[in-house]
Amino acid sequence: MADRQRWVIKIGSALLTNDGKGLDCALMQSWVDRMVVLRECGIEVVVVSSGAVAEGMTRLGWSRRPDSVHELQAAAAVGQMGLVQAWESRFQKHNLHTAQVLLTHDDLSDRKRYLNGRSTLLTLLGFGVVPVVNENDTVVTDEIRFGDNDTLAALVANLVEADRLVILTDQEGLFDADPRSNPDARLIREAQASDPAIERVAGGGGLLGRGGMATKVRAARLAARSGALTTIASGRSPEVLIELSDGKGPGTTLLPDTSPMNARKQWLAGHLQMRGRVVLDAGAVRRVRDGGSSLLPVGVVDVFGQFSRGEMVACETEQGERIACGLANYDAADARRLCGKKSTEIADVLGFMNEEELIHRDNMVVLDAGQA
Repeated sequence: MADRQRWVIKIGSALLTNDGKGLDCALMQSWVDRMVVLRECGIEVVVVSSGAVAEGMTRLGWSRRPDSVHELQAAAAVGQMGLVQAWESRFQKHNLHTAQVLLTHDDLSDRKRYLNGRSTLLTLLGFGVVPVVNENDTVVTDEIRFGDNDTLAALVANLVEADRLVILTDQEGLFDADPRSNPDARLIREAQASDPAIERVAGGGGLLGRGGMATKVRAARLAARSGALTTIASGRSPEVLIELSDGKGPGTTLLPDTSPMNARKQWLAGHLQMRGRVVLDAGAVRRVRDGGSSLLPVGVVDVFGQFSRGEMVACETEQGERIACGLANYDAADARRLCGKKSTEIADVLGFMNEEELIHRDNMVVLDAGQA
């Protein structure tokens, strides 16, 4: 295994609420104990937790999931309190803090909010905090959201550039036929996420959850876009997390066609619509092209075009040679004000600071002669 990895771990409602009997706090503690072991092995963890609506239903005494959006939102608001308290108290036993992160589809489709969400999650991980992500059910009215937390987990994996998405469910994994009706069904141990043959695998959600195997396969394909592999496995035994970290293969693992870093670099390199240009001095050119460094404002001598934060800009030498492209952390007007400034001066110049870099190396690709 690599020295440092990042996993997104999604846990479904049926597991968390013991099929509707209230939060299974003992099982939650077991998962937390294993996540702590993962962290000690150098694996950063983001939890995507279902269960708010299901916990709210239990607290409100409802036996059936309501159809009304407003009732679902009310259940989510009630249940979110217990869900967050349960995660926080169990991680606190290991002296670890958690952070509640509620997202909507708009947060991940709007570029600025996407970048803000990404920056917040990465900052939390840098502080050693465990983010607990859920959909913001209380404010979303379009049929309550992404449709399932499997999709949300995949989008979070894209957001934080995770190496692995782990979807814990009440099933062993993905079978080549429905095991409930076919006793000869076999567990698929490994496949490519892009393989069309797995499209035929589908299943309905249970009483409390909405995501069958079809949503998990779609989530794996979404995660694969940023190079993350996906494992679908039973969460009844928390040891599955340790087994995965040891390189063993419980459940079904769906593989991407490329690594997380290569996927991101390919996307950046193929993003042809440049919104502006920044001109680098000789020192910045050497650091970016030869040293793999981020682009700091101090190395920028001029800014051209009108671009917003998060849009693609070209990095050029003073002789007009394009050497790289990347996503800007500041819009064009602010970038012009920062030309030649040290990172420590950003807040004084602008009155705020998004990032220390004008373009972070993770959001930049150095171009070869053919690409330039």
